[in-house]
Amino acid sequence: MMMSIIERDCMVEDKASTDKYESIRLGNQLCFPLYACSKEVIRQYRKPLEEFDLTYTQYLVMMVLWEFGGMTEGELGKRIYLDSGTLAPLLKRLEKQGYINRERPDNNERKLYISLTETGKSLEEVALKIPQAMDGCIKLDDDELVILKGLLYKALGRMS
Repeated sequence: MMMSIIERDCMVEDKASTDKYESIRLGNQLCFPLYACSKEVIRQYRKPLEEFDLTYTQYLVMMVLWEFGGMTEGELGKRIYLDSGTLAPLLKRLEKQGYINRERPDNNERKLYISLTETGKSLEEVALKIPQAMDGCIKLDDDELVILKGLLYKALGRMS
């Protein structure tokens, strides 16, 4: 079937206009699958975390404190990439739940020191079942998971 010159010219214009917008097509974005995958993994954490009445972000805080012990709010924020405005309300909630203490040292009113309570420390043992519950939530081979994690940490390190 032969095309008219007008039809052929329109196709060229359509292709040119399509190419112009390729950089803003959802399917061409790296950020979208990262966002969607992260959102889905966090959603899957809800059920195992319900038992502890923790959000995923609060769970991150607890993992850091279990691993490294007490630290300032600023240090904690740097480790999990959260600013004080986002971190403060969730720390208040963790304190109300009896998992952490928030204290200002006498010598520096500007610093807020975060530490685990005995209840927060004892939660670490019970929390061992969370990773087990999440095992297999990302349907990749072990080798692929190692590569993905390595690439994500590499990218994160280069953005910081």
